[in-house]
Amino acid sequence: MATVILLRHGRSTANTAGVLAGRTAGVGLDDIGRAQAERLVTRLADVPLAAVVTSPLLRCRQTLAPLVEATGLTPRTDSRLSEVDYGDWSGRPLKELTKEPLWKVVQSQPSAAVFPGGEGLAHMQWRAVTALREHDARVAAEHGDHAVWLACSHGDVIKAVLADALGQHLDLFQRTVVDPASVSVIRYTDTRPFVLRINDCGGDVSGIVPPRPKRRRRGGLSSDAVVGGSTGRKDRE
Repeated sequence: MATVILLRHGRSTANTAGVLAGRTAGVGLDDIGRAQAERLVTRLADVPLAAVVTSPLLRCRQTLAPLVEATGLTPRTDSRLSEVDYGDWSGRPLKELTKEPLWKVVQSQPSAAVFPGGEGLAHMQWRAVTALREHDARVAAEHGDHAVWLACSHGDVIKAVLADALGQHLDLFQRTVVDPASVSVIRYTDTRPFVLRINDCGGDVSGIVPPRPKRRRRGGLSSDAVVGGSTGRKDRE
């Protein structure tokens, strides 16, 4: 299977205002978010992206705009990568939501959290993981097991996907931090997912690109974990 870069959108006006945006229409990037989007072009310059998939929300599309212009790729939109449907919580200040009884459930037992007028976090994890695995299989079939592709989504969605890849119960997903414009990376295989990066806000990420073998190996990339730990990319110091 292929390697997917999970990109959280850049900082939004709702992030700055301390508001839970959810699926509220028209929430875009602030000035810092737009600068983060521009820097992604440099960060990913040495990553040969085969495909891009995105949440339909404006802040994700704005985050991808400079990268799409630079690469010439046409993003696919998938609503299954959209933000959590927070229902009646959408658009409300976080300082108000912390006083709601459901807030404690979201913090301590998110698998049981269902937002009034919205969806449950368990359902969100199911639809996002399903979407990513389907797109990953498609990209691998079209471009090979060494292909790298990118999915732009939202904080809680990416955290839930990472929890699944790590074999964690959803109730532990709040232990993971996913900042705006951060990159997390998963390589899916026939046996297990490998989590290569989490919340990477730094520079060059070309090290996640799997090296092509000198000889064609039957079955593509190995699903085996390296005993004792990986030695890293041999072509990088």
